[in-house]
Amino acid sequence: MKLQTENISKQFDGVPILEDINIHLQEGELVCLLGVSGGGKTTLFNLIAGLSRPDSGRVLLDGQDVTGRPGQVSYMLQKDLLLPFRSVADNVALPLLIQGMDKKAARERVLPHFEPFGLAGTQDQYPGQLSGGMRQRAALLRTYMFGRSLALLDEPFSALDTITKGNIHRWYLEVMEKIRLSTLFITHDIDEAILLSDRIYILAGRPGRITHEIPILEPRPRPADFPLTPAFLDYKREIIESMHLNQ
Repeated sequence: MKLQTENISKQFDGVPILEDINIHLQEGELVCLLGVSGGGKTTLFNLIAGLSRPDSGRVLLDGQDVTGRPGQVSYMLQKDLLLPFRSVADNVALPLLIQGMDKKAARERVLPHFEPFGLAGTQDQYPGQLSGGMRQRAALLRTYMFGRSLALLDEPFSALDTITKGNIHRWYLEVMEKIRLSTLFITHDIDEAILLSDRIYILAGRPGRITHEIPILEPRPRPADFPLTPAFLDYKREIIESMHLNQ
């Protein structure tokens, strides 16, 4: 088991936000957290990442209690947050610089990853010279350079157009497989969740609770025509019904 949350609850100013959250992630899995805006998904990510502490419950990573301990997982927000005045290589190397590595050694560490991440030839360019898809790859590589085997991705592909998003989906699954990365990600896009996930958790209600766990049984990567199949539509119908039932 890579990740477990045990009975996580959280409130702000006396208002319950999350209640009794129990989720898990096996090594190598890609699991989606799906729900409406304001349902507590980002709050849960902040708790898993150790950026805040739950009022009750705990977070286990590889069986160890990491509740309230930041720096244990890689965490990527919706925006790429690349620094415009730094080269792509220097942006990617930021986690290593923060850890105290000197600039030359940090660049030497990150450069071999540029080709497998689809960024060959961009190391000396600046973020403003990259397409949206390339910026997202650079941000994902920077997230990976934090050196953690679990990545939390908060709507990482929402700003991309449909074609670019599809390409990035396929690329991310390939990279995940190569580097043995486990991923928990947030999305509001039901189609995206079905296409990428091994399992989907539905977070619904006020306060937010896990109301459903939906396994996607088709192996990854799914064929290009999967969204046109009856199986895909059955998954989508199940998700929509489960979300409406818990509004």
